Amino acid sequence: MNLKENRLIKYFYEAKEELEKVTWPTRRETLTSTVIVIAVSVGTAAFLGALDFGLNKALSALIAAQ
Repeated sequence: MNLKENRLIKYFYEAKEELEKVTWPTRRETLTSTVIVIAVSVGTAAFLGALDFGLNKALSALIAAQ
């Protein structure tokens, strides 16, 4: 049991050391990235929604014409 505890303690110690090496983004960088992700997501959703709507109308017209 002592060996597992040592491995676990070592794992967390090494993880803490690695996290201290990370260059964390500033608040402004995080906000900018978040706004970009939301804008791209909304744009993609709008495009796919419009495409779905258009294809649905086209298919409905094609089926009704038969």
